[in-house]
Amino acid sequence: MRSIVYVGMDVHQDFMVLTGVGEKGEDILFETRVRNDAEVFGRRILKLKESYELRCCYEASSCGYVVYRWLKAIGVDCMVIAPSLLPRFTGDRIKTDRRDALKLALSYRAGILTGVYVPEESGEKVRCLLRCRDALRSDVVRLRHRVLKFLQGKGLVYRDGRNWTIKHWQYLRRLEFEGADEIVYREYLELLDYYLLRLREMDQKIKELADSPAYRRKVERLCCLRGISTLTAMILLSEVIDFRRFTGAPALMGYLGLVPSQHSSGHSTRMGSITRTGNGRCRRVLIESAWHYRHKPALGVRLKKAWAEQSAELTALAWRAQQRLYKKFWRIVNRTGNSNKAVVATARELSGFIWAIMTEA
Repeated sequence: MRSIVYVGMDVHQDFMVLTGVGEKGEDILFETRVRNDAEVFGRRILKLKESYELRCCYEASSCGYVVYRWLKAIGVDCMVIAPSLLPRFTGDRIKTDRRDALKLALSYRAGILTGVYVPEESGEKVRCLLRCRDALRSDVVRLRHRVLKFLQGKGLVYRDGRNWTIKHWQYLRRLEFEGADEIVYREYLELLDYYLLRLREMDQKIKELADSPAYRRKVERLCCLRGISTLTAMILLSEVIDFRRFTGAPALMGYLGLVPSQHSSGHSTRMGSITRTGNGRCRRVLIESAWHYRHKPALGVRLKKAWAEQSAELTALAWRAQQRLYKKFWRIVNRTGNSNKAVVATARELSGFIWAIMTEA
């Protein structure tokens, strides 16, 4: 019978360091450096597999889940570790690839590591699409700032209403400059037009994906909640993927980094701001959605249409969410005078309703 070996892997773009330890003791059974290539890595693992029962782990990084899938394809157990939850030793000031791999192997054997959820390849592709859209949105915001700062430097500030309305665009297109200023200004506007076009095209592709059989029912359920549109629903679905992997709503709130931080010792208990750990994209869109609950509970055209095809139990839950979150938002605002604190607390509770809707049979 082959002995169990815990393998810590320090994965880099060009190579990875593998360190294996047995079930007891700290003796290193093997240590090897291998090129980050499917064929080369596969041969080395298959050779080790002849002598040991391998249980591998490595930190989640920009290298993605490729190594995990290589190992699964050849029947080797693997866990992708959450880097933020790795044990840290403040007195340890030496960091090398070999030591990192050994620490991973020993910690994995001790059972003190936390793995991340590895999505299927189809789910990861959808996540990449939504993240690409998020990058385009950031580019649009950056270009808008460049346009406004350029005009501000010329003493031109639009004061006849809000920026980026139709009237504001008409104002921007009427402006003319001379020499190099005209070249710079037209370049900024043309780049902004291009990125806005790409963003609209990306939104259309996401809408088509949301209407596909794989996502349509889930998106429709999420859209029953006030403040959640098709885009927000797709971001939540692509990042979380499976809501049932959370044992309850508090677990989802913790994953989204919406729970308060805490520092308690002895007789002292101190609660701080939210942890901001976990998935920042979901946290951002939930906070944006939570602002809608400052308005009194009501059914608009969009919600009436969304509720028409859903069960009475689901619509009752969505209506209860409106009433409860509206009261929560204004209760905190009236008590603290801080609308930002209120919206974060509302977003936290909104995530609980989302968990209930997505785990309902």
